[in-house]
Amino acid sequence: MSGGVVWITGLPSSGKSTLAARVHRAMLGEGRASCLLDGDEVRDALVPRPGYDPRGRDDFYETLGRLSALIARQGLIVIVAATAHRRAYRERARALAPRLLEVYMDVPPRVCRERDPKGLYRSAGAGEIDALPGAGLDYEAPPSPELVARGGEDDAALGAILERARSWSAGVAGVEGSAW
Repeated sequence: MSGGVVWITGLPSSGKSTLAARVHRAMLGEGRASCLLDGDEVRDALVPRPGYDPRGRDDFYETLGRLSALIARQGLIVIVAATAHRRAYRERARALAPRLLEVYMDVPPRVCRERDPKGLYRSAGAGEIDALPGAGLDYEAPPSPELVARGGEDDAALGAILERARSWSAGVAGVEGSAW
């Protein structure tokens, strides 16, 4: 069986990276082959670094969708933590991936602004960032995500993601069983 993509989407500071890291650790703990693609880390790794203008965002999410699908076709579960504020980005990723589970982080904007570990909302409020999803740039929530999570520490969502990923990776050699 081939792998699949777990795409965790939501506003900045909604807990996407936290939940993605928990899923990845759990999968590795089970000896299951997986890969974590955090949007911020992937963006930092690309050369030239994509911008945040509309064209830069379009190119970045096309690249992220293609990269996640490529890795999933190698039999891995790819956990993507990326805002992908437009439905079209996530629909394109779904069209490319062998399988895709869309997880929507349903966290109120007020809570995201209060968390703000990177200071993004503060910078947007000060006029330093003019296009932040949830603060000056619309976020298009999924109309019918396969799973809704209430934050990065949502244990029920973690369990549901792991259950789905296990069904995808049945029969795929895990990290522990690798000849490497």
